[in-house]
Amino acid sequence: MMRGRGGHGHTDPSSGPGPLAPPMPCGYVKENWLWQANEQCPSVQLSPGRQEVYFHTDPVLESCGTAGVRGDTGFLQGEHYWEIEFLEPPSGLSVMVGVGTSRAPLSAPNLQYLDLLGQDADSWGLSYKGRICHAGGSRPYTEPFYEEGTLIGLHLNMEEGTLTFYKDRQCLGLAFTGLHKVQLPLFPMVSSTSPGTELSLGLRCSTLPTLEERCFSALARNLTQKDSADLLPLPAVVRWKLKNWRTWDVLRPEL
Repeated sequence: MMRGRGGHGHTDPSSGPGPLAPPMPCGYVKENWLWQANEQCPSVQLSPGRQEVYFHTDPVLESCGTAGVRGDTGFLQGEHYWEIEFLEPPSGLSVMVGVGTSRAPLSAPNLQYLDLLGQDADSWGLSYKGRICHAGGSRPYTEPFYEEGTLIGLHLNMEEGTLTFYKDRQCLGLAFTGLHKVQLPLFPMVSSTSPGTELSLGLRCSTLPTLEERCFSALARNLTQKDSADLLPLPAVVRWKLKNWRTWDVLRPEL
């Protein structure tokens, strides 16, 4: 049964458990991006409004490898936060949420069953089993979650190059850094190997950086160390601001 199709199986994103304050700063605006139809993979179906995605629904074939879908909007700058609700308890080998470039595959080769997000350098993912994956590697990140109605939030900060996950709006900690080095738009993604997986988009919002913030972020990314700022032909107050720019605190290795 696909409860999302009836419009009563998921939570109203505006009435979730608590305010949006933890993941996003003031001044955010709501976004309306949706899932993009994956015409190459018959194992993925979308609701008419493209907010719910259903995996491996064929009653005869059931699951046939790993299938994925991406959002119809990619992010190259600014901060973005979105939530994905598990309309059914996650199960099976792999159900994942994360981000990826347009080069990230939407299905596994040869009908394999695997953690699709993070199989290569073009995607970053969190498994319901609590592991995060990128570039073929993985590590423990949080406790597994098996409950129906679990709400997973993703906070993608393209100015600092970070991705942080939330469970029921409680921060799980920094998961990935260095995403700004990709220099390609990053798209929301989900994937599953399990028949009957049902996921629903909830709250989606963003903030865009000011021109000053974009300049400081660009400079910080291209300086090898803070003291290099003293060599730039800039006013003293600007050099001081640059040396104290928040991006320095997150320029450390990924995963």
